[in-house]
Amino acid sequence: MKNRFSRRALFQTSSAFALAAGASAPPVRAAAPAITGASNTDVKNVERIWVDLPYRPVPGRHMHRERPGWTLFEVTKATLANGVVGFGESMVQYGGRPLGDSIIKRVVGKPAADNMWDDSIGYGLQISLFDAVGKTNGVPVHSLLGRKVRDRAFLSWWACDQPGEDWVIECRDAIARGYTAFKAKARSWFDLYDQCDILTPTLPEHFQIDFDFNSLLLDSGHAGPYLAGLERFRQMAIFESPIPQADVEGNKLLRKKTRIPIAMHYGSPPIMTALREEVCDGFVIGGGASRVVNNGTIAATANKPFWLQLVGTGITATWGMHLAATLTHARWPAINCNHLFENELVKPKITLVNGTAAIPDGPGLGVELDEDAVERYRVEPLKQERKPPQDILLSIRFPSGDTAYYVSAAEYRADFLEGRLPVFADGVYMEQIDNDGSATWKDLHARALKKGFQVDGRPL
Repeated sequence: MKNRFSRRALFQTSSAFALAAGASAPPVRAAAPAITGASNTDVKNVERIWVDLPYRPVPGRHMHRERPGWTLFEVTKATLANGVVGFGESMVQYGGRPLGDSIIKRVVGKPAADNMWDDSIGYGLQISLFDAVGKTNGVPVHSLLGRKVRDRAFLSWWACDQPGEDWVIECRDAIARGYTAFKAKARSWFDLYDQCDILTPTLPEHFQIDFDFNSLLLDSGHAGPYLAGLERFRQMAIFESPIPQADVEGNKLLRKKTRIPIAMHYGSPPIMTALREEVCDGFVIGGGASRVVNNGTIAATANKPFWLQLVGTGITATWGMHLAATLTHARWPAINCNHLFENELVKPKITLVNGTAAIPDGPGLGVELDEDAVERYRVEPLKQERKPPQDILLSIRFPSGDTAYYVSAAEYRADFLEGRLPVFADGVYMEQIDNDGSATWKDLHARALKKGFQVDGRPL
């Protein structure tokens, strides 16, 4: 494919943003207009509340394998000297971290606007400060982030790896709630063609499917023919990270082997390499406010669309919608995962029409924290990270008739990524084997606790 830019033009148009793209770049404050108003916006105190939100039934059947900590959130409330309270949240074990006392000390006693662009404070507190400053000035958060370019934000329904029948249930719920896009994990331990054969006949033709491979197709030799085979499903829209993103030549070649756009997480390979070599059609962008605005601006300069990927409850989803309001190339449906949980912690609930949701225009985030729900799901902070369960037995059934047994998702993922197991074999599937009390189950489980292993046939 011919490059859209000459080398000189590319560096000229991107030079203003090159520093901001670096991981150690200072926060960008110029993206927001000056904060006005006589009220005292010094941060008076910060409250931290942990909640444990149960999954909805289908996610609850599968998310425990890899992400048991995804249900834990830290809701943050920042109270200003003028009495205004802003709120935010972060997922404790993914994309965030519990808010430390040292960070609170940095923020308390200083104007909220002094720290709200500092990504290092964590996005839960960061959202709280933006919300409080917006409320103080009677303006929506998106007016603090930049110029509004859209009134509605594109949103997607996300699901982890699971049997095709459960994807059918998830998409049925998504369609009923106004979604037109579905993003799912494509995994070597499920036959993706079979999953699509089950799913796609149940979908309207306009409904979009995006697959995230997380590099599991390994190389362009495996990926090219496999992705071409997926093109027969008319709902297929975007492939994310089919092979390792650092494989520049492989990704350039792969783009020529499929007509479906390819997305990559912004930053790998380095952005100037990604743009110069045209390794992808668009990006996945996430992180704190400064990082998202910086990266989204560079993507727009290169005319590259992107997903906003900001995982959390309805609080984070609303924050993401405000970012989408000001980022011209946030054109792909955002991944927020708020629909995974039985409660989204905000009022009113986010509602979609034709795959988009209205971006709030009220002061701050423009939604209320559901205080009753926060109290209902409130828990004491955990002293250690929640680990995947070890009292389960997972079997991966191969078309050869052989079986691999594991208790750890991280272990079988590594075996596939290192090429120790077949790459997306036709007919492969995973199932969890319940403890039937038999000597065979106990023996297989004891062996799997030490290390995943393969055996002839299907003992259980």
